[in-house]
Amino acid sequence: MIREASAPRENWTGLLDEVGFTFHTAEGPYWRETACYALTAAEVAELERATTELQALCLAVVEHVIVENRFDALRIPDHYRAAIRRSWERQAPSLYGRFDLRYDGEGPPVLLEYNADTPTSLLEASVAQWHWVEATHPHDDQFNRIHEALIARWRHIGREHRAERFHFTGLLGSDEDRQTVLYLEDTAKQAGLCADRVSLEAIGWDVQARRFCDEQCRPISWVFKLYPWEWMLSDAFTPLLLESSVGIVEPAWKMILSNKGVLPLLWELFPSHPNLLPAYVDPSRLGREYVRKPFWSREGANIVFVGPCGTIATSGPYGDCESIYQACHPLPDYGGWHPVIGSWVIGDEAAGIGIRESSGFITDDESCFVPHYFR
Repeated sequence: MIREASAPRENWTGLLDEVGFTFHTAEGPYWRETACYALTAAEVAELERATTELQALCLAVVEHVIVENRFDALRIPDHYRAAIRRSWERQAPSLYGRFDLRYDGEGPPVLLEYNADTPTSLLEASVAQWHWVEATHPHDDQFNRIHEALIARWRHIGREHRAERFHFTGLLGSDEDRQTVLYLEDTAKQAGLCADRVSLEAIGWDVQARRFCDEQCRPISWVFKLYPWEWMLSDAFTPLLLESSVGIVEPAWKMILSNKGVLPLLWELFPSHPNLLPAYVDPSRLGREYVRKPFWSREGANIVFVGPCGTIATSGPYGDCESIYQACHPLPDYGGWHPVIGSWVIGDEAAGIGIRESSGFITDDESCFVPHYFR
């Protein structure tokens, strides 16, 4: 795996706009095609194998937490647990997730964290970088079958769960969230499902029918939400949500995997696994170097990195939250740039990667997306 200089395409911003990726420079240079990462087929195979393995380990953790009642280890409140159990027992379907991996081709990929509920950078990884590789490396390939996998997964969900109509929702005032929701809505339509869009604020509750509905009073039977479970459960309609029969993607059991408390559980159940890093609630078990991560945090907020070069900390709204501690394994250095592999799982299958890089050791909301190809 190497980092290469790359000549940007002529009118690259317009080309990205054409495929719906309109937030490429919204708050700074988010998309970067002055560089790219080149992988080998063997490295792609290793990433695919590790992603499949990690997904299996995570599903085993969900089963363990529910059967052994280990919710306290994840700091999940009592009144959410019944809904989580029901969704798992009903085999409520999952659409996608993104593993963040540390990888440089020299050693095995290792898990940094799992974005299991509302993973970002989907449109970039699925569509934008595919158009880039077709234009710039027409004789090479890319680890990217995300688009086709999404359509197949929607088709499976519609058939196996009798989910013929979905409402798609999120914070549609955000350009990134809106375009991602629009993209996923389009993949569902390509799978033959009926799809309606509704802003999160417009979802209502039909008191007489005791069901959720959209602004036209149409019942909501299935909903895709680009909105975190932990945010939904702090809203006023939480009791109604927990008693409702509405099908939700991502399902409630993803709460087990979408907080950092899953990292110590993975290490407890699968110690010394080559794709995992040691992780504990007690920092003393790691010595002087570690990374502190709040149980509930997003976009690199409130991370404390204590490594060989000193201490680095990020700000954010999660400073008062309890934390887990993970072994320090600094990101690889490519001329001052530090990449993280975002490895996508659609359903339970590895489907492709996206790469984000930063000038520091902590990947946050200012890190750039950089395309890749393999020979």
